[in-house]
Formats: sequence, structure tokens, C-alpha cells
Amino acid sequence: MAGDDHYSNQMFENIMMDHGTWEFPHFPVMPQTPSVRAVSMDGPYLQIQEQPKQRGFRFRYGCEGPSHGGLPGASSEKNRKSYPTVKICNYQGAARVVVQLVTALTNNTQLHAHSLVGKQCDKGICIADLQPKDSIISFPNLGILHVTKKNVTKTLEERMIEAFRMGYNCGVSIHPEIDALVGEVRVPRELNDHQRSLINNAASGQAKEMDLSVVRLMFTAFLPDSDGGFSRRLEPVVSDPIYDSKAPNASNLKIVRMDRTAGCVTGGEEVYLLCDKVQKDDIQVRFYEEDESGLTWEALGDFSPTDVHRQFAIVFKTPKYRDPNLQKPTSVFVQLKRKSDNETSEPKPFTYHPQIIDKEEVQRKRQKTLPNFQDFSGHGRGGGGGGGGLYRGGGAGPAAGGGPGSAGGGKVTTTCEQQVVTGWQLEAMFHYSVTGDSAYLLAPQSSLMTAQDEDGDTGLHLAVLHKFCSVLLSQLRTSVVLSALTPLHLAVITQQEEMVEALLLAGADPTLTDRHGNTVLHLASQQDGGGMVQFLLQHREMRALLDHTNSAGLCAIHLAVLANQLSSLRELLGAGANVEAQECGCGRTALHLATEAENVSLAGCLLLEGNAKVDCCTFNGSTPLHIASGRGSVKLTALLMAAGADAHKENFEPLFFTEEDEERRDEDYEDEGYIPGTTPLNMATNNQVLELLNGKEYEPKSPLRPLTGDLASLEVEVKQELCRALESEGCWENLAHGLGLGILNTAFRLSPSPSKTLLDSYEVSGGTIRDLLEGLRSVGDCRALRVLEEALRRCGAEEPPMANETTGELINRQDFYPQCDL
Repeated sequence: MAGDDHYSNQMFENIMMDHGTWEFPHFPVMPQTPSVRAVSMDGPYLQIQEQPKQRGFRFRYGCEGPSHGGLPGASSEKNRKSYPTVKICNYQGAARVVVQLVTALTNNTQLHAHSLVGKQCDKGICIADLQPKDSIISFPNLGILHVTKKNVTKTLEERMIEAFRMGYNCGVSIHPEIDALVGEVRVPRELNDHQRSLINNAASGQAKEMDLSVVRLMFTAFLPDSDGGFSRRLEPVVSDPIYDSKAPNASNLKIVRMDRTAGCVTGGEEVYLLCDKVQKDDIQVRFYEEDESGLTWEALGDFSPTDVHRQFAIVFKTPKYRDPNLQKPTSVFVQLKRKSDNETSEPKPFTYHPQIIDKEEVQRKRQKTLPNFQDFSGHGRGGGGGGGGLYRGGGAGPAAGGGPGSAGGGKVTTTCEQQVVTGWQLEAMFHYSVTGDSAYLLAPQSSLMTAQDEDGDTGLHLAVLHKFCSVLLSQLRTSVVLSALTPLHLAVITQQEEMVEALLLAGADPTLTDRHGNTVLHLASQQDGGGMVQFLLQHREMRALLDHTNSAGLCAIHLAVLANQLSSLRELLGAGANVEAQECGCGRTALHLATEAENVSLAGCLLLEGNAKVDCCTFNGSTPLHIASGRGSVKLTALLMAAGADAHKENFEPLFFTEEDEERRDEDYEDEGYIPGTTPLNMATNNQVLELLNGKEYEPKSPLRPLTGDLASLEVEVKQELCRALESEGCWENLAHGLGLGILNTAFRLSPSPSKTLLDSYEVSGGTIRDLLEGLRSVGDCRALRVLEEALRRCGAEEPPMANETTGELINRQDFYPQCDL
């Protein structure tokens, strides 16, 4: 061993020194395909017989000591070891093979800063002699020494200088001037100051782009010349990439477990996926479908880097299937896909189900065929007033019918009991005949009010489903038990305000939930228009439901955002819904959800009208800006930055993992033990987002053409008088709503002069004097209205003409303001 070490230490000084100078032919830059030879097959050439194993081998740091095993070959197995092997074809005799580490993911092959270590290695490279009788040589003891980040540039510069001195820079790119000197004759060569400067600059530039998690082996063979020196160089060959097993992008992708393997064709359903180690900004969840002809459909699951937990779990939403009108379940596949090298995991099956549009079966129940009236008259088969198909909740079920004409039921009632029942029914019929109120006919049947049909619906449910309000009111007057029923949910689902009002007045409990834990406010918040939310919130008892969560941990405000219902959201905010309420899954607020959906209007409403905290945090400390940055959303990033979001705020996701950054053992830190979190700046996925995070103002891709308006024609003195009048009477907020700018009232209040900011904003948006006048009239009789009207009278015919919004033709203002005598 000692002899070997001494030999390896002197290798560079003694190798090929039999002659002082050599003639080196010039070789072109090697091709990217490693084992394919571009030269003539007649002469000697080098060929890789056994590629190195690409994955599973760990690069070790110097502080860890020597490796416990050499780099295995691609076909190596537990009981049949193999190692990287090369063969010199068309040649028999002595030779010398030099092995160097080079880059794997660069356009031009470059020297790598990592070092080869082993018995025949020195200064980061390996040199082995091939015996005359052999044409094949293997390398069983190769290890890879991982350079620390702070030493990359220094080590790379030393590697470049040594390669140039000894003539090992053939096939690698250092600098054009250096690469052109491959054929110089004297080895070892001496470098002048200019050459050292070029190498220094090249090392600095290449170090910045070097991927420390992957390398390749470059083999160069030298044959002996007529003088016995190894000076005849063959064209180098390069191996397949070798990935550090510690690097996230080096591990084999594998789906370990998913919490659901089926979903609706509409997508958007949340799936929890456990996996082997992945890199959060270099991973995708791919759905695809194939048939005999190949790929027919593919889409990606929706998630951001903040949804990747500690590199071992991904929370994503399923994509929409290609056919939204699917009639039967269809199987597709889901797999992990790495962005950087397109490697994929083994696919797992996933089933898409048809969309269930009528989830509560409202339409089906409305279409249900009703029996003939004769069935209830007591003259049909099965007799009596029993009626069929009803379950009387708590009784023994329908009475067994007797023979034809029997009274139905297996228990014989006494004559006295029958007379009492008949008396009640007669009295109810007489009252109905006098008053016309059907409630009297239902009174004797009050015990049947809780009976359910085969769908579990009571009479109250059916009245709501079929929109018979008068029937519902009659039943409510005779029903005494409502707490266990949910016709109120059906009334809200079918958007029948009159029935909702009737049920609430009758004592229906609005806190009851459906099977998903939804109250009526949850259901209403997802409906179009927001009318039902506004109607419900008129009842005081509904205010207590604003912060109530359903089974999924979502409040009404969360559901309004997820359903993209701006009107419902504004109604909820106006009623006092907690804009900072966190859903119970991972602590997202409504602003987080709006950002995930990339919905600028909802996010703007939450910030401006709801005064949402722009830096609100989830359970893992992520702000909406983390989400916008990670998703590459330029508009949401610009909006949040304009609202004052902190681009340097750290979440709880470590920026690096201590077990992966063993190089830090060699470095001294003042804050030892502190692991920084990830900021939005760290998560930026494109340059435009990064520029916005660094303070650059947002510029739309296509500049908008300025809207034309005539508000600028008003004199400055008139505008100032308008502002004073609006603020003195406090009617500027009502005017903002009249002009369609009410959503910005919160921002206007922050201004020193809200009325001036309002008028300026209205002017920029293309506002006209005509609309301003109409807006002031809608506010009522106020001094600002009189100020504007008086100014228009003074202007007379000298005022500039207006442009017709539809035709663009110039028209006289007298057509619009005859009352002003223009």
C-alpha cells in the first residue's frame, strides 16, 4: 500500500517522461453520445464495455473518510459484481488510460470540480496502465469525493491548470484560447500570466452553473510511440451520467401511497400522495391515458412548491378529464415526473367517475310518479286508509292488508275507538268546509308528519321539492317536530326564498347540517349571484353561522372563494365574516385560496374590502406571496406586492436540509444550528416574478389603450369645489358606489383626500361628465350636484363635444343635458 501511494503521488511528474517533447494531434470536441465513435473503425479506438451505475452511489465528503466500496457497473448485482470497464478495439499491446470527471448537463463537456479517489488516483484523476496481453481494463476502486461549495472555484481552477499542463484537456471546454492549444508539444507545459487569467475566469464562470449532484467519467487512452513514450492519444469517450444518491433529483421516483384513487371528471379534488424523496420545484404529478395507438390524453395535477411537504408528500388537485360528459367510469394512470430529466415513476391506476350534477337528487325526486288518488280513498286494493310505501319512523311499518274490503291491519279496533277517530275526521272536514283551510284536514294526520318515503323524504321535503308553498305552509301549521328534518336545505338549494322564509318563521333550525356538515349558509355561499346569502343574512340567527366549519373544515367565506362567487363573498364580508379564518386542513385563509386559484378579483376584494392581512400564514408559515411566487403567477405577485407583502418572509420549510448539506461541517457559521426558512424570493419560478419581488413595478404584457372620457375638460377650480362639497357632506362613498368604484372605498379612505382620489380614479378609467352627473343625482340632493350643474351652465356652448360611446361620432352636450340649457 505504501508503495502504491508513493507511486500515485509521483504519477503526474513521472508519467510519459521518457522523452521531453511530444507531438499531439488536434482532436475535435467529443460528441455527446458517449460510446459512439465518429472516426474510422480501421484504427484503434476506445469503447466503453460496462457503463457505471447511474443511481444509488453516494458522493462522499472528505471529512467522512474513504468510501466503503468502489463505483459499481451498470449490470452489477449482489453476487456478481461488475465495474466501469473500457476496451481498446483494434489494438493489442501496452496502453495508458486516464479517467477524469466531467459535467453531465452542460452543452459542452467541461471538467468537474469533484475528484476521483482510489488506489490509482491522484489530484482528482485516475491513471491506469493496460498490460500488453489485455485489451480490456476495469476500474474496481473508484470513489467520488464531493467538493464543498465554497471550494468549487478553487478546485476547478486547479483541475483546469493541471489538465492543461499534462495535456488532458482534449475533449473538454475550458476557454477557446486554451482549447486551441491542445496540440502544443511540450508536456508538462508552463502557463503564462495571460493563460492563468483565462483559466481563472473560466473556472469562476463554470463554477456558477455546475451541478454538484451529477458527473460523468471521461476515459482517454494513450498508446506508446516509437520511442516508448505514451504519446498517441485516442479520442476520449464519456460515460452515462452518475447521480449522487443524496441529491433529491437522483433518487428513483416512487409513489408510495395515495389517499384516493378515484375522482370526478370535473377535477379539483384534493389528493394526498406519499412518495420517496423529491425536489419540490422539480416535480410534477402527471395524469395520462393510452390506447392501442398511444397517448390519448395527459394533464398535470395542480399544486405549488408549498404543497410539497419535506420532500416526501405532495398535496395536489386532480386535473379535469378530457371528456366532461363521461357516462361511465374510465381508468387512467397517474405518475410522478421529474422536470429536469423527464424521469417518471411507475404509473398507478386512477379512475374518473361521471359528474353527479344533481347531488341531492332534487330533479329525480321532482320527476317521481305519484300514485292515483283512488289509492288513498279506501276503495282500492289493500284497503283502508293505510296507504303504501310509507315508513312511519318508529312504528312497525305499514299495516298488512287484509282481504278485499277489509279495514287493513291485523289488529281489530274496537267500535269506540273507530267512532272517536271518525269524529275527529268529521270535525276537521266541517272546519275545512267553512274556512277552506286545508290545515284542518291535515290536523288528524299529525302523527304521519314524520313518515318518510323510500328516499327518506317527509311531506315537508316533497312540498319544497315540488315548489308547493301553500302545501308547505299547511303542513308547517300541523307539524310539531322540525329539529330532525332538513327541508330548509332543500329550499336553499332550489333557491326558493319564500319557502326559506316560511320554514324559518316556523322554527326551522338553521344550524342543522347535511351529511357533509354544511349549513344553509355554506350551501348558499356557493350559488351564483349571492342573492340567497343576502336573504339569509337578514335573519339575525344566521350571523352565528359565518364562522361555522363544515366537515371539510371550510367556512362559508372559503366556499365562496372556491366557487368563484364574488357577490357572495362581498355579502359575507359585509356581514362580518372573519376574513382571517383558517380552513382546518392546512390553515389557508380565503386570501390563500384566491391566490391558489389565481383569481385577481377575489384577492383584490379580500384585500380592499375585507382588509385581509397580506402576510397571513398557513400552518407551515406560508403567505399568499409564497403561493403566488411558487406558481409563477405574475398578476397575483404584483397585486400582493402592491398591497405590501413581504418578499423576505420565511416559512417553516427549511431552505436546506442539514442531513443533505454535510459540506457545512467544514464551514463555520455564526448562527450554528439555525436553519433558514424559504422565502418567496427562493421560490420564484420565473424572472418576471423575481423582478416583481425585488421591487420592479408591474407592466402589463400589452399596454392598455387609454379609455376616452371628457372629465378632464372640467376646470381645476370646479373639481376642487366638487371635492370640498363631497367631503363636507360625506357623500363621496355613495358616489363611488354609483360610479361602480365602491370596491375601492377602503383604498380611498387611506388617501388624504378620498374625494379627490375618487375623481382622479374615475377620470383615469374613462369617466364622463354625463355619468358623474347621473351618479350625483343617484346620491340625492347634495351640494356637489349643484356645483356641477352650475359649472355646466357656465360652460355653455364653449364646452368640448362628447363622443358617442357606440359610434364614435361627436355629439352636442345639449342632447344629454337639456336641463342645463347648454
